[in-house]
Amino acid sequence: MLKEISPQAIFMGCLTAFVGFASSFAVVLHGLQAVGATDAQAASGLMVLSIAMGLCAIVISLSTKLPVSIAWSTPGAALLASTGAISGGFPAAVGAFLVCAVLIIVAGLFRPLGRAVASIPSPLANAMLAGVLIGLCFAPVKAIAFNPLLGLPIVLAWIVVGAFKRLWAVPAALAAFVLVLAFGIEMPAGAMSTIGQSLLPHIELVQPLFSVAGLVSIALPLFIVTMASQNIPGIAVLKVNDYNPKPGPLFAVTGLFSLLSTPFGGHAVNLAAITAAMCAGRDAHADPDRRYWAAVVAGIVYIIFGLLAGAVTAFVALAPPILIEAVAGLALIGAFSASAMAAYQQPENREAAAVTFLVTASGVSFGGISGAFWGLIAGGMMMALQRLVQMAKD
Repeated sequence: MLKEISPQAIFMGCLTAFVGFASSFAVVLHGLQAVGATDAQAASGLMVLSIAMGLCAIVISLSTKLPVSIAWSTPGAALLASTGAISGGFPAAVGAFLVCAVLIIVAGLFRPLGRAVASIPSPLANAMLAGVLIGLCFAPVKAIAFNPLLGLPIVLAWIVVGAFKRLWAVPAALAAFVLVLAFGIEMPAGAMSTIGQSLLPHIELVQPLFSVAGLVSIALPLFIVTMASQNIPGIAVLKVNDYNPKPGPLFAVTGLFSLLSTPFGGHAVNLAAITAAMCAGRDAHADPDRRYWAAVVAGIVYIIFGLLAGAVTAFVALAPPILIEAVAGLALIGAFSASAMAAYQQPENREAAAVTFLVTASGVSFGGISGAFWGLIAGGMMMALQRLVQMAKD
């Protein structure tokens, strides 16, 4: 087995992990903090998620010999950011994470549930995702308005580098953020000492609290977003590269690793979509049977990054929140544009998609239940009504 590893796979695995972590860890931190996590709890969640997705990638790829990349649910973290704190605080959010993980496992093992998720109309699922993401996508503009000297370098780095190499755009924005933080913001006394102390891994155990608000506002939308925008596209990417795994077992394993991470603040891990193409493509190796090592190496590097999550969080905490939100927003612009385009592709479903998007993006909650759920309900009712009217005309 070790004879199949190659320098090409090692390089692509390291690159995959760097891009996957650097391009979206800000989204994860912001999402966890938005639903009530303290800095320590958010760092714990980031650490266990990175370790869980690393271990999951190693286990699946070595057992199947397929280049299965694993990621945390970036759209799910954006959903948390748009949902905000619910009754019961972070323990209630953790209870919802646990329910979501169980639903993912059941969806993998129980085919009717998996088919039910897959049958959610694509325009509505994409419109809900676009509505969830748009709030964070405003952050780069708000960062420039907050302080042009701090916000503009981050946005310009993303624009300039992205014009030449799109894959490096978000890492470039992250590098600009680090430089802005290092040279543009006065560090408080003892800041470097705090960061140094945070190098030691530390996890926070959170007692889950189960509530109706957590189930409806977080668990169900998180499950739908993770399945529709991560797991199902992840399978599609593998198939495009001539790999044909059985989806159910892969979903169930990602759900199991999500379940293991929830007591420590992790929201969900899933099949990767964007980084899946990096490990499954020719750049990982000319021989398709040897590309799985790229996913294994990526998993190892994710674990290393996870162990450094405390220091990363301590460093990020020194910056004004709007700056890290700006990096997160830049990381989500591609996902927002793709989901928005997909939502409005079918003329007959555009009004239903628009209703879903607007209700979700409004951020308004009813009865303690977030707009993401109501957006899906409103869009579904609109679509059903339009189809009934059409049937009556025919």
